[in-house]
Parts: sequence; structure tokens; C-alpha cells
Amino acid sequence: MNLLLVSILFLLAVTAIMVTISKHIGLGSILGLLIAGIIVGPNTPGPYITSEVEAMRHFTEIGIVFLLFIIGLEMQPSKLWSMRKEVFGLGSLQVLVSGLVIGVYIGFYIDRWSVAFLLGLTLALSSTAFVMQLLQEKGELSTEHGKSAFAILLLQDLAIVPLLAFLPLLSENPIVQEGDSVYAKIANVVLMLGLLFAFGRYILPRALEKVAKQRNKDAFLMFALLSVVLSAYLMEHAGLSMALGAFLMGMMLSTSRYSFQIESSIEPFKGILMSLFFIAVGMSIDFKAIASAPFLFAEHIGVILVLKALILFGLMLVFGASKSNAIKVAFLLNQSGEFGFVLFGAAKALDIIDDQFFVVGIGVISISMLVTPMLYSFGCKLADRFSQKGQNDGFENDLLQSVVIAGYGSTGRVIAWMLKNSAIPFIVVDNNPHAVSIGRKEGMPVFFGDITDTHLLESLKLSHASMLIVSIDKSTKAMHIVKHIKEEYPYIKILARAIDVKAMDTLLASGAHWVVAETAESSIRIGEESLHVMGVETEQINASLEALRKNDYDLIREITKD
Repeated sequence: MNLLLVSILFLLAVTAIMVTISKHIGLGSILGLLIAGIIVGPNTPGPYITSEVEAMRHFTEIGIVFLLFIIGLEMQPSKLWSMRKEVFGLGSLQVLVSGLVIGVYIGFYIDRWSVAFLLGLTLALSSTAFVMQLLQEKGELSTEHGKSAFAILLLQDLAIVPLLAFLPLLSENPIVQEGDSVYAKIANVVLMLGLLFAFGRYILPRALEKVAKQRNKDAFLMFALLSVVLSAYLMEHAGLSMALGAFLMGMMLSTSRYSFQIESSIEPFKGILMSLFFIAVGMSIDFKAIASAPFLFAEHIGVILVLKALILFGLMLVFGASKSNAIKVAFLLNQSGEFGFVLFGAAKALDIIDDQFFVVGIGVISISMLVTPMLYSFGCKLADRFSQKGQNDGFENDLLQSVVIAGYGSTGRVIAWMLKNSAIPFIVVDNNPHAVSIGRKEGMPVFFGDITDTHLLESLKLSHASMLIVSIDKSTKAMHIVKHIKEEYPYIKILARAIDVKAMDTLLASGAHWVVAETAESSIRIGEESLHVMGVETEQINASLEALRKNDYDLIREITKD
């Protein structure tokens, strides 16, 4: 136990220091995690946490599954369909052209051209984990180059299937499995996809609704985790990518009223596992192997990075992208991806490649990942020279200049109706499943979630909203929300409702920009109507109303004080 604690302490200390330094110099947290992995790994002098690097990397690959699940939650089917040209056109050409060109290069080092081209296609695939994490970290998923990069990565995940299928055919001693017919495999894929669809479309939403009504957060979290792991298992059993299965499950849940709360529940697990994955990649870099042939390693890495960047740049221009976006995508996707670890390992097990080429391949993939944050930073600076001053770069976000409403009670419903009637984009969050159900039936964008959850606020992309309206009954909870939003998002306008003047003062002190005291306003309105009925002059009534509302109800405070 003491050894375990020391290992964890060593890992956390090194990681915290390296991530802090990396973020401070503007290269993001991923580079810091990679360097931390190098330091705590067995391939460098000094203490290390484990020698079972491959096992650790396999385990932490579940982080990629969680990442693709969250991306699926943010990618509704309609959005994916609108990207079909980029996915199947741009993505397919990138894999085929890059694989062919890199395969020709590898052919100078391998006797069999068939193996060279398969490995070329493998190295043509980029790192979904690195790229998506970089884009999320920089808030660039919704930019034009971010969407193009995602489309290419999605096709690359699909390309994993045929690559794995062709690999045994290249072995001189293939392992033949009985009962492994093509029809049986197709039937298995169809069955697994059917189970995935049935669970995500019918079973999971009902289960989530049940536990949401019970206000059972623990059960909600367990069902959310179950959806991720089950989707990964079903796709792996079908011989497909685990990450692809998680993406499909997330996309099925993207239109669910529970999508934001699911995302906020999964986000902490994704963050931890992805960090461990990058650390494991850093631990995989074998500097002894690199030192034995440094110039060969440098040549392989340089040639592959340059070839992929040039091909990506050219294809982006062919598909109508600006030079700025083409440069960003070229420097963002020119590394090799984590799937190469899997395929190179399988190729070694089937004696398609020898131990020496396996070590070289793993080293090339790892180093190309290591330099990605720096290359992308350089690419962005280079792209800025080609972008027009003030150009928006195609930035889109559904929540840009929008309103978030907390609570869908009677007040929230009226506000939602007014916003919808004025064509102002908004969403509503409520932790009452019944209120959410009512909102959905009324055609309103109402989602289940706890607005006090910090992870939920990140999932809502609150940083892109212009206003938050707090329309909940409980004053203490409203105060907590207002105070937190004011601290984390000081530029967002906060409007709130309060039961009385005392609660209004508390909310204003917590950071709300404007608060309506319901009892005060209802008293004023009743008094106004009574004066009208009694025949009091309109000017005199207006003077009374102005006096009561002056200085945020100072006169009412005086009248109602104990």
C-alpha cells in the first residue's frame, strides 16, 4: 500500500508541475501530460511508476471512448448529415491519398509492398484523442477548421474496420478461425448495432426518467456510465471501434432532455482517463531505441509529418476551405494516431513486421503526438497571416448571444414564451422531470439538469451565452447560483426573481444585475388597480407607483420593516 501511495504521489506531483508549466507557456495541458509520462515512465533514468506501459495504455484508451461519447452528445444527427460531404468526401480522400503516399515511402524500408501500403494507411490516421482534446481545450470545436478536422477523424474511425480485417490476410502464417464466415461477421455487426440502438433509443431514456423523478443522482450517474461502457463493449464485440460505438450512443442521446446532465456526469471521468492516456503515451516513448538510430527516427517523423500536412492542405483547398483553415487542419492532423499502437502490435503478433520495425513504428507515432501541440500552435500563428483582419473564421455556436433560463415554473414558462415569440435563441434547465416533460410537449428547448452543477454549466457552453435568467422558487438556491455565475462568468448579465424585497437584496448583493421582487410588484399592481377602481386620478397613481419603485423599493422597505 505504501508503494502504491508513493507512486500516486510521484505521478500527481510531476503531472501537476508539468501541466502548469506547459499551460503557462501557452502550449496547453496535453504537452505537459506527455512530458510527465516521459518522466515517470520506465524509459528514462530515475524512478518510474510501472513497467507495464502497454497494459496501462490499453486501459486508459477507455478515455477516448468517453471523449467520443461526449462529442456524440454535442453532435445531433442533423448536424452530422450536413457534414456528409466532408466526412465521406474529404475524409476518404485524406485516408487514401495519405496512405498511398506514405506507403510508397515505407516501401523503401519493407520488402512487401502490400504490407507497406497497409502500414501507410495506418500512419495516415490521425489521433482522435489529441485533436479533439486540443480543440475542446481551445474552444474551437465549432470553428470551420474544427468541424473539418472532426469530419476527417470520424471517417478515420470508420477506416479502422477494413484495416483490421485485411491485416490477417498479409500474414504468411494466418490464424484461421472456424465458423468465422463473412456472413456470420455481418450478422454479428447488425445484431450489435440493433442492441445498441434498442438500448440507447428505448431502454436508457426510460431508466433515466425513472431515476430523475426519484432525484437519485447516484443511479443517474451509473446509468450514464453504463451507456458508455455498454456501447463500447457491443462495438468491440462486433469487431468495430469502441470509440465509434460510444459516438453513436452519444449521438442517439443528443436530442434527449437529459443530454446536458449526462454530459456533466461523464465529464470528470473523461478528464481523468484522457489525462492518464496522454501520460501512458509519454511513457511509451523508448529513448534507447531512438538513440540507437536517431537520424532514421528523425527522417521518418519529418517525412510523415510533412507529407500528411501537404496532402491535408491541398485537399482542404480543393474542398473550398480558406488558406487559413487549410493550414490549421494541416498542422492539426499531420500526426499519427493511437490506432497505430493497436495495428502495429497486431502486425507484430502475426509476424508481418519484426521487433525492430515495431519499436520504430511505436516511436514515430509517439513522437509525432508529442510535437502536435507545438506544431498546431505554430500553424495557428502562420494561418493568422492569411486570414483577413476581423474575419470570424466561420465561428458558430448554438448558444452565441442566447439566453439560459434556470427553472421552468410559471414564471419560466412565460419568459420562455416571450423569448420564443421574439425569435431569441434560448434554452431552459430544470431539475424537475415533470416540468421538463411539460416543456418538451409545449415545444420548448427544456433540458433536465441541476443548474448548480459546475460541469453542467460547462456542458451548456454558458461562456457563450449573453444572459442568465434565474427563475426558481428557492431563494437560497437562487443565491448560490447567482454567486457562482458571477464568479465564473462575470460578463454575463444575470436577471432573477425573488419572493420579497429581502430576498431581492440578497440576490443583488450576490451579483445579480436586476431582480424583480414578486410580492412587492404584486402588491403594487393590486394597489394600482384598487386606486383605479376608486377613481383616483392617473397622475396621482403614477406618482405613487414611482415613489414605491424608486431606488429599488426603498419606500416598501420602510413600510414593511419589522
